[in-house]
Parts: sequence; C-alpha cells; structure tokens
Amino acid sequence: MEIVTTIRREVLTLPAASLGPDNPLPPLRPLDEMHRIEDRDKAGLPRDMARQIGHAPLHSLLPVPVRDGYDRDRGPRPVDALVIENDRLRATVLPALGGRIASLVHKPTGRELLYRNPVFQPANFALNGAWFSGGIEWNIGATGHTTLSCSPVHAARVPAPDGGEMLRLWEWERLRDLPFQVDLWLPDGSDFLYVGVRIRNPHEKPVPTYWWSNIAVPEECRVLAPAERAYLPHCLKGVGGAPIGYEQRLSRVPVPEHDGVDRTHPPRSTYPADYFYDVPDDRRRWIAALDADGHGLVQTSTDVLRGRKLFVWGRGPGGRSWQRWLTEPGTGGYCEIQAGLARTQLEHVALDAESEVSWLEAYGPFDAPPEGEWSGVLAEAETRLETVLPRAGVDAAYAAWQPYADTEPGERLATGSGWGALEVLRAGWKLPGTPFDETTLTEEQEPWLHLLRAGSFPETAAGRPPGGTLVARHWRDMLETAPATPLTEYHLGVAQWHAGDRAQAERSWERGLRHASSAWPALRCLAVADLEARNPERAADRYTEAFDDLCRAADDTAHDTAGGTAGEWRAVTAALGREAVEALLAVGRTADARSVFRRLDPATRARGRFRLAEAALLLAEGRREEARAVFDAGFEVADLREGDEVIGRLWNALTDGTAHGPEPLPERYDFRMRPTP
Repeated sequence: MEIVTTIRREVLTLPAASLGPDNPLPPLRPLDEMHRIEDRDKAGLPRDMARQIGHAPLHSLLPVPVRDGYDRDRGPRPVDALVIENDRLRATVLPALGGRIASLVHKPTGRELLYRNPVFQPANFALNGAWFSGGIEWNIGATGHTTLSCSPVHAARVPAPDGGEMLRLWEWERLRDLPFQVDLWLPDGSDFLYVGVRIRNPHEKPVPTYWWSNIAVPEECRVLAPAERAYLPHCLKGVGGAPIGYEQRLSRVPVPEHDGVDRTHPPRSTYPADYFYDVPDDRRRWIAALDADGHGLVQTSTDVLRGRKLFVWGRGPGGRSWQRWLTEPGTGGYCEIQAGLARTQLEHVALDAESEVSWLEAYGPFDAPPEGEWSGVLAEAETRLETVLPRAGVDAAYAAWQPYADTEPGERLATGSGWGALEVLRAGWKLPGTPFDETTLTEEQEPWLHLLRAGSFPETAAGRPPGGTLVARHWRDMLETAPATPLTEYHLGVAQWHAGDRAQAERSWERGLRHASSAWPALRCLAVADLEARNPERAADRYTEAFDDLCRAADDTAHDTAGGTAGEWRAVTAALGREAVEALLAVGRTADARSVFRRLDPATRARGRFRLAEAALLLAEGRREEARAVFDAGFEVADLREGDEVIGRLWNALTDGTAHGPEPLPERYDFRMRPTP
C-alpha cells in the first residue's frame, strides 16, 4: 500500500512579540493557589475525586523560572513549524512552543477546525508566566497551563502502525520530574488525527500527575458532551460580592441550562467560567463544538482520559478585554473544550512508582444537529460519531499504537531542553522511545553536571548572576556535601527553602554572605524570607541593601569584558528593582522607592509594568495629577496576571475622594474576571 502521509518542516511568519529573558530571580514566594474548595463540598463527591482534589497540590514553581520578559511589540518574526498531513487533514505543530498544534485543517472542505490565533502574543496565564492562546496545547505538571507553554520540545519522525510515519514530541516536565511523549499519527485517508500520549514515572515513589488537552475553538458554537451535570467552581462572595479569601465552592449544576441560561452556548455567559462535565463511567468519552450549521470539531479518546470541560470567557468587559489582549482586535473570540485525566482540574492523580499511563485521542471534523432537546441532541451526535469513528475503532487504534510507543525516533526535527539528559545521566534510567541524549546538554546544565561528576559546584564567570537552582532531593543532597562556597550556600538555601526547611535555608544564605564577593543574591532571598515571616520593615532594609549591591556589581561588570552580558544585568536589575520598589512602598518608604526606581534602565522604566509602578509611586508621593497623567497617557502591563486586579485597585485609590466615589475604570484597563463589588 502506498503511504501518502507526510511530515515536513515549514517556517511561518507571524506578527509576534518577543519572549525576552526569563526572570533570573528564583521564585521563592508560594503560588497564589486558588484551586482549593471547602471541605463541606468534598463530602458529597465521589471518593476518588475527593481524594484527588486534596492530593499533592503544587506550592512552588521551583526549579522552573518565571517567564516575564516578553512584550507587546509585535512584528513579523519566523516561527518554526512541523506539518503532518494526508489527503484529508493537515496539522501544523509548533515544536519551539510546547508542541502546540496551531492549526488543523480539513482539506476537502477547507475548514479550519480550531481557533487559529493569527499572532503570537504571550500573556501571564501559564504557571510560570508566558502563555499564548489558540490551537491544541498539552498541559502537564499541575493545575494550570503548563510551564512548557512557550518552551521547546524534542521532535522526530517515528514509524507508525500503518507503515507510514508519526511525529513524536517529547520532553522532561520539571515540576514533577516526569518524562512524557505525544505521538501524532495520521493514517492515510483518515479524517481523524490520532494522538498517542504517554507519561512515565521512573522514580521509586508515586508522583502526582496532571494532564489536560486544551482545544481552542471559535466561541460562536454550541458545545456538546455526554453529561447531564457539570461541576462548577466559583469563588465565595461576601458583602457586595467581593471574594472571600481563596476558598472556592464546587457546585454540581445541570447541563445544559443553569440559572435560566443554556451555558453550552459560550456567548451566553457573562463572566469566565469552567464547566467540568460529569460524564458517567459507562459513557463514551467525547466533546464537540459545532457552529449554527452543525459543522465543527469532535475530540474523543480511550476511557483513561475521563474528564471533559468547557471554558468560556464570557461577554462581560473583562472577558472581552482578555480576548483582545491575546490576539488582534476583530479576529473573533474563542472558547476551549478540554479533556483530562481527572474529572476536574482541581485534582492530581497519583502515578505509581516505576509505572506509566497512556491513552489515545482522536481529533477530526464533525457534523451533527446542534440544537434541540438535550438528550436527543446527544443521542443523535453519539450515533453519528459511532458511524464516522466507532468507539471500538479508537480502542483498536490505541492497541495498534502501543507497540510503537517504545520505537526509537528516526530523523530529529527539533531539539528541546537538556534537563532530561541531565536526569538520565544522574539516574541511569532507560526510557525507550524518548531518548534524552547527552548532546542536548547546554550551558544551563553545565554547573549541575559538574556537581554530579566532580562533587563541587563551580563558580560562575566573574560577575554573572548565579543561574537557576535544582531543588529535587538528590540535588539538595549533593549540594549539602559539596564544598561550602558562597555560591553553593546560595543554591543550597534555595533548595532547602523549596523543601520547607526555611530556618536552615536562611542559615545557608547567611553563611554564604560572609565571604561572598556579590551579596545581592542571598540578600534578596533573605528579604523574601522576611516578607514570608511578616517582617516587612526588615525586608525593605534588605531589598535596599541588595539593590545597592547589585548596582555596584553591574557597574563593575560593565567594565569587565569577561563578565555577564548587558542583557543579563538589565533582566536581573529590572526583576530586583521591581520587588524592591513594591516592598519599600508597602512600608511607606517612598524616598527609598524613588531612589531604586531612578536607577533602573530607561527602557525598563518605559515598560508597562514599571509605568504602573511609577503611578503607584507618584500617588504615594502625593503627586496625584502626575499619577493620573500616567493613566491618561496609556500603558500596557504585558505580564498582567489572570485575575489580578492591581490596576483597578490603584485606579480606585487614585480617583477616590469625590462625593460619587471612584471613577469607572476605563475599558482599556478593565480585565476583571468577576462582577464588580
């Protein structure tokens, strides 16, 4: 049989923002974990679901850095792509951006089955910051968008079960230290793209596991899923509608209609919402999004991928602002249909020691009547799905794929990170099908490879920032037995902090300060420790001392051609300066905050995040009109966090004082995700 499925490289040219440098400071503060629910809500849940909701939530981003160096200055930039297609479908994959499927086109009709974002615009939605909307993304790690959203993955050609080729994507997920793979298989003549996924736990203990495949589709649709009920998380409200802390309620609501509105039509919701469909155990797993004419996309899978979800932005001002923020104005909105290992994204599943979990997904065009009485619509859709892609056919495709999951890749098409190679060298693991070759090691892994092989942590080049820290127990043990240089003590303190031993972490940083030629890294860590200990005055002192020391180090390095690059110093000065200004303003030390702000690079001060900080500083100095002028001139906080209402709070403080209260927040600054109190 002649196989006509092809895999090829392409280069797309998109209006794209620059990702910029990662934040060089270790993320020591705990995550703003909003995915907790009250114990009273767990009582009525299925036992496995209640157990998984409380299982090993993520408390720290370490060892992953925060990605907040991106901007909103889009210009034509090349984006590497891999295209897999047969005579029916064409899938475009972005290996440098988490292996995202950016486009899935049904060739006979010319229909794009996904929401294809015409731009690349990072925004602060991933666990570690930079994320972008559109296509199909693979979310692994912990509740939220994966830290790999804007990072490269490995890619290669692999033999397919039908004699053709598959496109394999694989990487090492660093939050949970788990290798995973995604095999894209497009049989000749098939209207469905098969996706085989495997997550492996090579460790000698269970590891909490999380996976959701997120599929962006145009929001002018109706979403169908085989459920009569859905779990709906929502914030507790107090007087005036303000959220109470971070606790949430988890309600079980009817599908399709809730509060008098059919919520399976995304445009009919006002505010963002997550609907986790309660699919009965005996029902086939699938979800579809259909336009008014009944055309759209369906996703189905083997039963291991049990969860199905609808996410809507809503038609309120905040949802509209976020939609515009993530793409070009006038390009249409999107919603997401999703599929996961658990019923909800509040859960983490335990993956047993030295075991694996795998499943097969299928994506393709789908036609069915979208309107009518709910049970009848579902029955008709399931009948049609069984006709075009029988449930037994998906199971058979999974069985056919499994023997090929261990097949060694052929031609390499893209290269991911070297972190997997480092872990494989350390532990000697054999991971057939997903080789983490020593050739993928880079400068990032070099000091840790030296620690592994020589038992000591090497000094950085003169004047350079200390780099990232590995925090897993085995690396912490190596740091504890290495010679106690100031740099080793710094990294050891970060690892101890991550392990919860805060007192020992502070002792390590203080020991490192005694002989350190550059004090700012440890001083900044100690300042964060002071904030966590609710000692903001001492934190402000240490931030001031750290920033002064950093400025001296940066100035010295500017005259040393062997030192760090100018870009490195701009990144670390911006990151530390931002934290220092916030800490100093919090204790009313406006003069010191102004001193820090004045010493930032002019290009840094011009960024939206720092324009916002300048408005807060001006207001604290009593220069209300100048602060208002910052808002009137306009700014964009590129790394504004989903749900962060810092702009609105500052606006209210700035415009309050009249008989009628604060002025309405201008639309350009309104990103609120909930009703206004």
